[in-house]
Amino acid sequence: MTTSEAPTVAVPTPAVPTRAVPTRAVPSADRSAPAHGIPAAPAALRRVDSPIGRIELTGDGSAVTSLTIERGGHLPLEEQPEHSDAILDRAATQLGEYFAGARTGFDVPVRLVGTPFQEAIWAALHDLSFGEVVSYGDLGRLTGRPTAGRAVGGAVGANPVPLLVPCHRVLASNNRITGYSAGEGIPTKLWLLEHEGITAFA
Repeated sequence: MTTSEAPTVAVPTPAVPTRAVPTRAVPSADRSAPAHGIPAAPAALRRVDSPIGRIELTGDGSAVTSLTIERGGHLPLEEQPEHSDAILDRAATQLGEYFAGARTGFDVPVRLVGTPFQEAIWAALHDLSFGEVVSYGDLGRLTGRPTAGRAVGGAVGANPVPLLVPCHRVLASNNRITGYSAGEGIPTKLWLLEHEGITAFA
């Protein structure tokens, strides 16, 4: 997910066939949900430690609704007590396996609520395998808007569940990192790309 960059699905191992709605979709019932899918009082909340900082997961009982990587030592809901559920426990386990180098994909359900264009971009990201990258231009062409670079970047950057939906695998056409809206930004994205054996330039 990039700052210049940018429904409900289960992320496969390693990839899910998608078009408008990937397989195992969880209906996006509430399109008035707060930005990035983080409600004031989520039904479920869990935090996990990772090499790129603490990660905060929220869920609605049937899917993961947000994933936030801490920035500057802070998380958006850090004042709230944890109250996990089976979905978040499963996501936490799979994230641990990913960071340990034992997993290359995820199969937990996620709920993504956005505009039709955002959801098309997020669906396209599900096709990216571990270690694979795509450019903003390619994403625009895949979703029928080959000249909408700024809109593509905005949609990638608005992804509410980075890592589970791998927006860190989006680069500029020259393999440069133009930004990342999760965690500490470019250093976080560079760590993730190196973890997957992807060569990129900041």
